Amino acid sequence: MDASDVTVAILNYNGRELLEGLLPTLAAQTATAFTVTVVDNGSTDDSVPWLASRWPQVQVVRIPENLGVTRALNRAVQSARTAYVALLNNDLELSPGWLEAIRGALETHPECGSADGKLLNFDRRGEIDGAGDLVARTGECCKRGFGEPDTGQFDRPAAILCASGGAALYRTEVFRRVGPFDEDFGAYYEDTDWGLRAQLCGYGCRYVPDAVAFHMGSATTGRDRPAYAHLFSRNSLLMLGKCLPAASLLRLGPLLVAFQLKWLVASTRDGRLGPHLRGWGEAVRLIRVTLRKRRAVQATRTVTVKQLHDALTPVTWALVPRVPRG
Repeated sequence: MDASDVTVAILNYNGRELLEGLLPTLAAQTATAFTVTVVDNGSTDDSVPWLASRWPQVQVVRIPENLGVTRALNRAVQSARTAYVALLNNDLELSPGWLEAIRGALETHPECGSADGKLLNFDRRGEIDGAGDLVARTGECCKRGFGEPDTGQFDRPAAILCASGGAALYRTEVFRRVGPFDEDFGAYYEDTDWGLRAQLCGYGCRYVPDAVAFHMGSATTGRDRPAYAHLFSRNSLLMLGKCLPAASLLRLGPLLVAFQLKWLVASTRDGRLGPHLRGWGEAVRLIRVTLRKRRAVQATRTVTVKQLHDALTPVTWALVPRVPRG
């Protein structure tokens, strides 16, 4: 497959060793002629000189300082001059047919603005890391199938709510309608927020089981996980406050509140009460900004409340937020 209409953008921060694993799997893709860009987010290791020496065909967008995940994602999208842009974490290994399968799915489904493949655990390759992202009617966000044995339960293509920004393909033109990733998020849930906004604009997302990748998980941000803990509770509230129509907030309000309280209890149990409350406090301080964004998001909504609710996962009270995605 000639994939000259695809830019593969890799986010990198001090990840030369990770790039050593990922780039050969891109070189081995069955698709050809695509462009590879590494968006280097202020690395202080030798990532950039190593790329110049070992992979001179790879374009590098060098950011002088670490801007955080979400701003770097937007720089990656802005750097693409092609019809499609694939956004990849650097802690991946791709199967040879990954790009061919995921691009083929978007060509077959013009109603979709993004597509996601099957992520498997890098170290335990029979375990699912994710099969697309979901948002429940309680407001919970998580990966489909996370931690489950891969027994074929996610081997069928399907419509899903949204893609994980760690290994997904997007139509670049859709960003003009949906807007960029929300840079106030910093990191975590920015991909789910974008996917939910895309659904509100009428753009679906496709799950492509033949697009297999192996994910190490938090190979970069995991080292500083305590510093990020507050972002999960904060960004969850920012996303729901922007994206859910007023009718949804009224109808689902009791479920949303009950889940937030259950999450708070879980954070208290796990010694994360302080970061959790800090996240809530930051969400309150951003309320004016969020309301302004909400008006813009709701002005672009083309789907009905029922269509939105049908895309959300029905309530399952067995879950509380797991160790957040990385």
